[in-house]
Amino acid sequence: MPDRIKLADIASTAWEHPADRAALNTLRAIPGFDTVVRKIAGFFGEKGVRQLFLANAVRVGPDQRPKLWARYQEVLQTLDWPEVPELYVSQTPLVNAAAVGFDKPFIVLNSGTVALLDDEECRDVLGHELGHIMSGHTTYTTIAIIILTVGLNNLPFLAGMALLPFQLALMEWYRKAELSADRAGLLTTQDANASMGTFLKMAGGGAGDDTISIEAFKTQAKEYESADDLGDRVWQVINTAFRTHPFGTVRAAELSRWVESGAYAKILSGDYRRRSDTSTPPLADDYADAAGYYGDQARGAVDTLSGILDRAKDAFNTAFKPSGGAS
Repeated sequence: MPDRIKLADIASTAWEHPADRAALNTLRAIPGFDTVVRKIAGFFGEKGVRQLFLANAVRVGPDQRPKLWARYQEVLQTLDWPEVPELYVSQTPLVNAAAVGFDKPFIVLNSGTVALLDDEECRDVLGHELGHIMSGHTTYTTIAIIILTVGLNNLPFLAGMALLPFQLALMEWYRKAELSADRAGLLTTQDANASMGTFLKMAGGGAGDDTISIEAFKTQAKEYESADDLGDRVWQVINTAFRTHPFGTVRAAELSRWVESGAYAKILSGDYRRRSDTSTPPLADDYADAAGYYGDQARGAVDTLSGILDRAKDAFNTAFKPSGGAS
């Protein structure tokens, strides 16, 4: 493809999803949030995080996977990011990647990801993870991954705290942060098919000796999001409540919507917020935009789910209520 446009001095707020910022501020408002973050970060520390994530990984550099290293340098140049976070490949068959760390974030690509994706799709993933770092997501994503990996029951210093609201809000924010990072990935490749191909392969694997279709996948994504049946929408909420990532179909539909809105082309034309611009969008704007997103995507399902859970609780209480006779 033609030379990519270098997005000089681009700020992460140029691409961040409003629901990402609104969900993070909601998360921070939960009583005890700062305490949980401080205790987990203090217990593991930077050294503990590296041991947790890099026990079976190889650092990428000019002499170690030089092609991947060169692609990574191009990603850094496209987003004009002066720092060079360390990049590792971990021997893990699961297709995934992460940007983690507290003080010095680093990127880890699973070997299954590198094996499955082509060069441009790998570029998309690298841009996605760099987007997390540029947005300052890594402290909270690291906390989320630690909770999922280690388990809350194995963190005794959190005993006695009401953690379910924190965990649900953290996972909700994590999913919305992925939508922001997906946009960073697209800005890095500047090729929508590369991003869609990444979602497709992560959802269903490679083609093997068969054929896979990005257009058919995009159609499937639209069908998933346009489900009118309330039962279907409730299960969409239940199935994602404790997931860190949205489903591939949701990510594809959301990124397509961003492209179709004209916001992506606007950035490529040079109309975007710079890091040198220290002002930030008013939080009220984020909440207003996010309210529209949630209204279109999830509010009805959440309301329905809440009603179902309330009815289930009432039925449970009724079933075990002592009767008038002897027990």
